[in-house]
Formats: sequence, C-alpha cells, structure tokens
Amino acid sequence: MAANNNEPGVTEHKHGGLGQLASTAICGNDITSSCLYVSAIALVYAGRWAPVCLLLVAGTLWLFRSIYSEVVGALPLNGGAYNALLNTTSKFRASWAACLTILSYMATAVISSNEAMHYLEHLVPHLPIIWATIGLLAFFMILTIIGITESAVVAIVIFIVHLVSMGLLLVLGAIAVTRVGPDQLWTNITTHEQGGIMPALFFGFAAAMLGVSGFESSANFVEEQAEGVFPKTLRNMWIAVTVLNPGMAILALALVPLGEIDEHKVNLLSHMGSLASGDWLAWLISVDAVLVLSGATLTSYVGVTGLVQRMTLDRCLPQFLLKTTGRGTYHRIIIAFFVLAVSVLLITHGDLESLAAVYTLSFLSVMLLFAVGNVLLKIRRARLPRPERATWTAVTMAIIAVIVALIGNARLNSEYLVIFLDYLVPSLLIVSIMLMRVQLLRLVVFFTDEIRRKLRLEGREAIAEEDYDRAKRSFSAGRRFTAMNRVLHDMMRKITNQQLVFFTRGDNLPNLNQAMLYIRDNEHTNNVKVVTVIPQGEEPPPKLAEHLEFLDEAYPEMKIDFVVLHGRFTPEFVENLSKEWKIPRNLMFIGSPGDRFIYGLQNLGGVRLII
Repeated sequence: MAANNNEPGVTEHKHGGLGQLASTAICGNDITSSCLYVSAIALVYAGRWAPVCLLLVAGTLWLFRSIYSEVVGALPLNGGAYNALLNTTSKFRASWAACLTILSYMATAVISSNEAMHYLEHLVPHLPIIWATIGLLAFFMILTIIGITESAVVAIVIFIVHLVSMGLLLVLGAIAVTRVGPDQLWTNITTHEQGGIMPALFFGFAAAMLGVSGFESSANFVEEQAEGVFPKTLRNMWIAVTVLNPGMAILALALVPLGEIDEHKVNLLSHMGSLASGDWLAWLISVDAVLVLSGATLTSYVGVTGLVQRMTLDRCLPQFLLKTTGRGTYHRIIIAFFVLAVSVLLITHGDLESLAAVYTLSFLSVMLLFAVGNVLLKIRRARLPRPERATWTAVTMAIIAVIVALIGNARLNSEYLVIFLDYLVPSLLIVSIMLMRVQLLRLVVFFTDEIRRKLRLEGREAIAEEDYDRAKRSFSAGRRFTAMNRVLHDMMRKITNQQLVFFTRGDNLPNLNQAMLYIRDNEHTNNVKVVTVIPQGEEPPPKLAEHLEFLDEAYPEMKIDFVVLHGRFTPEFVENLSKEWKIPRNLMFIGSPGDRFIYGLQNLGGVRLII
C-alpha cells in the first residue's frame, strides 16, 4: 500500500557521491584495525588453532555479506540494525537493537583509544595509559562538538598507510622467518593446548569474533555512498579480514613463543615488527596503530551521534538531547557519550579482555538482531524490491554462528557479563520509559485523582466534625494535587497531539486497519492524517473515505483526518508537505512499495514503512 502516482519504469535510487575507495576507507579503518588486537586475543584462547578460528570468523563474515546486502538493498537508509527492525517490526524491538548498537559504539571508542595509547607507549615510555586514554576520548569529544568529523580524504590516507604498514609487516616478517628458520613455528604448532582441541576452537572462535567488529559501519552511511558501492565495501572488508587477521596469527606463531603472547597482547604487532626487522618497523606499526585506532574512536563519536539523534527524533529518547551548538552539533549527545565511555574505562581499569568482552557481546547481539531483521524482511516485506537475497541456509548458519560466539563469550567472561548488563539494562529502561511514557503518565494521573478524591472526602468529614484546621490542610493538599494533574494532562496533550501522516493510494480496509494498529501500538499520538495523492482531475479511491470514517469510530482514542491532495508523490512533494505541516518526515509512513515505485526509499528522507 504505497502512496504514489506510480509510473512504469526502472527503479531509480539516488545516492551520495562517495566512491568505492572512500567508502571502504571510512568503514575499513574500523574493521581492519581489529588485527592490532584480535590476533593476540585469539592466540591467548586458542593457541596454535588461532589461525583456524580466525578463518572460521572470516567464513561467518562471508555469510553476513549476503544478509547485509539484502537488508540494505531493500532498505537503503542509514541506521543499521535499528533501521532494519524499525521498518520490519515494532519500535520497541528496534530500540533494543539501538541500545546494543550504542553500547557497541561505546566499547569501540574505549577499546580503540585504549589500544592506541598502548601502542603509543612503545614510542613514549612510561605513558600513563588510563589518563592518556581519557585525554584522547576528550580530544575527539571536543573535535566532534566543534564540528570536525570524518573526512573521506583523511580516511583514505589512514587506510592506505594502515594497509601498507600491515603489508610490510607480513612481507618482512615472512622474510625474517625464512632467515631464522621455522623452529619457533614448529615449536608453537606442536605445543598441545590445555583442555583439548574442541574447547580451544570453541573459545578461540568466540573471542576471535571481535575481529568482525566494524562490519556494520558501511550500513550506517549507505545514503552517502554512490550507486552500487555498498556491496563492494562488504566484499573489500571481507577480503581484508580474511587476509590480515589469520595472516597476523600465523606470523605471530612463527616469531613469538606462545608463552610470551599474553605478555605482549596489548602491542603484539609492534613487538612482532621489532623481531622481524628492528625498531624502525616497530615504530612504524606503533604510529600506524595510533592513527587507525584513533580513526575508529572518531567513527564511534560520529556514529553514535547520528543514531541517538535518529532515536530522539523518533521520540525514543528525551528531546533535550536535540539541543545544538551554534555550529549545529549535538553537544549533549556527545558529552553524554564521553562520560559513559570514561566510566567503562575506569570500571574495567583498561583491561583488554574485559573491554573486548563488553565490545564483543554488544556487537554480536547487534549482528544477531540484524540477521533477525533479515528474516523479518523476508517474511513481512516479501514484495519490497532488493538487488540480492540471502539464502535461508546462509541466514540460519549465520545466526547459529553468532549464537555460538555469544555463548562462548558469556562463558569466557562471565564476570564481565555483569558490566555489560550494567550498561544495557539502564539504557533499555530509559527507552522503555520513553516509549511507555503516556501509559505511565495515565497511571500517575489515576493515583493523583484517587489521592485528590480522598483528600476532598477528608476535608468534608473535617468540616462536619468542625475540625477546620484539618479541613484546611486537606483542601490545600487537594489543590496541589489538582495543579499536578493539570501539569500531567498538559504533558500528555503535548505528546499525543503530535500529528502523524500515513500516505495511501488504496482503500483496502484490512491494510488501513493494520496501519492504524501499528500507529496506536508504536506511536504516542491520537492525531493521524491519512493522505492520498492523486493527479489533477482524478477521484480518490471510492471507498477510502467510508473506510476511514469506520476506523475513526472503531478507534475512538484516535483522531483520523482524511486529506486528498492533487499532484505527484515525489520526494520533493513529501519534503514540501513536511515543511508546510511542520511534521518531520520520520513521522510520515507509507506501505511497502512494489517494483513499480520509481523512487528509492532513501530519497523520501526518512519516511518509514508501516507494518
């Protein structure tokens, strides 16, 4: 049920201008930076089986390539898992994904900045790691507030420097191995792991899944990418992860005794560079690590700001977060993110394994929810056009792999599971309160009405007993509760009077009813404009007015207005209507467009699909 003046033709999607290199660099700086720490973590848990675990991770990432391609191809809008679930299920479930994504961004910022300072310590001995990490987080907070965000040119430079540095390490490391011989490699691969092969593979795979963090980054800025670039970024990231992470693990086995891995886990690659070619390569790796990990920290600030802004516009978070500076940046969101990131750092004391646990649990949960979004897309949005479809086998295997990794990380880091929940539960509670605030206000009004009624009765009884002081106190307290009720009713009216728009081109009653049910259950409003857009001289669907009148009676708590507009349903039409009616486009809804819809969903500026 899409509202448009559809014309036959090829689907036209408008995109931004970022090409393959720039787009790959922006998201690649995040995912390829994982090789700086994930190889060490995999070696700690899996020993000689670390390369196998990292290859299994690359296989899982291969499955998610098709999953992300299908979801983003069908819903080419920024927002990742939140956007996928927002357009396929309820706002409450989508908010769960958003909370996990925020936690993932928070852990990304902390672990990236902390690792950057560990590598910087190789250049600046006796560096106070915790304070330096806080300083780096504060530096990027200030940069983001004053409006200096990611630059494609800077991202490309960092990305190329990083790939060159990693390539040099692999090549010079291989040369060093041929020079000194394979004795260290043979010693390491013949060292039996404690507990057996299966536990090593299980826990090693679970820990190594940290290496795919950042794969979702491309989905968060798909609207800025040129036509056809998004699937190429997924392919490029997969190739980088498949080559770099197992390659670094194999090189580490050839250069470093397994017993020393734990000692150098926070700066393993620079230590490998020193062993392979001397201090100059270790220095280069350290400089590269500081740059690329700092870039990942900045990505977290930019990503979380956009996500929280979108959630606040969707009325999932308090509106005071939308306050901007003179430069147009959302400083309250940025400062709150900094405070939360620093709190995670101080609670975990900068320990890599505990940070990685919080990071991995949150990120894997987001990946799982994205796969669930793919399933819902197949079931509920079967008509929605998409350039690629993931097979049910691929989706099932991907979900199983992520669940296995989640179980493994929960068992490995049971003590850090509490830290993860300490941040997840309050964020879910805040979002739940925001989404249920009308019901909660009604509950408070009910209790205040009861208290006010009881105070009136007490006052009357006191007058009958000629106890005028008690009567005065009762009536005075009753007036305070009456004033409180007025405030609460004003708050509810302000929330529920926000108008929504639903565009329809048909008069199918079950579809219209489904739209009203979705709005009633997911939005805090009782004021809906149902709009049909028709060419000049044509008539609206014959039974549309009659059906809307019926629905207006069926849902007495909702005010349903029927509006007929003449013109063509285009992005410009929607934008002008949004400005004229002062209704944000993310509070406008359409049904699932079919193959004949000539505009891409992203062209409509945030208009949402109705269930």
